[in-house]
Amino acid sequence: MAKKITVSTIRKYKENNEKFSVLTAYDYSTAKYIDEAGVDIILIGDSLAMVALGYETTHSVGVDEMLIFTRAVAKGVEHAMVVTDMPFLSYHTDIASAVKNCGEMIKVGANAVKIEGFSDYILDVIKRLIASGIPVMGHLGFTPQFINMLGGYKIQGKTQEAADELLKQAKQLEKAGVFSVVLEMVPQESAKYITENLSVPTISCGAGKYCDAQVLVSDDVFGKFSDFKPKFARKYGDMKSLILNCAKQFNDDVKLGKFPNENEIF
Repeated sequence: MAKKITVSTIRKYKENNEKFSVLTAYDYSTAKYIDEAGVDIILIGDSLAMVALGYETTHSVGVDEMLIFTRAVAKGVEHAMVVTDMPFLSYHTDIASAVKNCGEMIKVGANAVKIEGFSDYILDVIKRLIASGIPVMGHLGFTPQFINMLGGYKIQGKTQEAADELLKQAKQLEKAGVFSVVLEMVPQESAKYITENLSVPTISCGAGKYCDAQVLVSDDVFGKFSDFKPKFARKYGDMKSLILNCAKQFNDDVKLGKFPNENEIF
């Protein structure tokens, strides 16, 4: 049995220049299969707002919902590190409620939490979480929870000045104690520059190949979610067609009297 992935494991990956993988999961069976496949980190992303719950943005999902999905995913995982995306306004109002909300995720099985954005307040939150024994993954670049401030789905860090600012923020997150930093929708050259100047690993979400790790939404990878496909996502399967075909065959068999057969009844 492979050893459990921990914060120490992730740090060693960076030290040894080893790449690692991150995929989202939102339910027990999917998490179980992703874990068996050897993926290093399983993220209960707030992307579940769209792909699992049908909301228009990540803003609509709350702590109670994230707790349900986190508990389900954690039950299916033995090897991977389980990280929960903290939803919109779950850590923004005050540090005490931030620690409480993040702590609830740990109680139901998460090994760490992911915090989006950068500010003096967020740095204070991260420090308090780590002091409370809660590992934190940072998230810079395009941060979906701040989409209304960013003015839409826009690439971040496109100039040297902007890349320098992202690096400055990443270094402060590093100093605050994060064990890794997601870079989302950042030009590959900027992400490479940031990665080479950090001691904690970077995780690319549309930030090119030079980061220490790559993360994708599993429903994009499996070809299950079809409302839209990010430019940086790669489709490895076609679960949409598989589900449609299976459901159609079942529907036809029921209506033609072919299901159940003699082996499927008591």
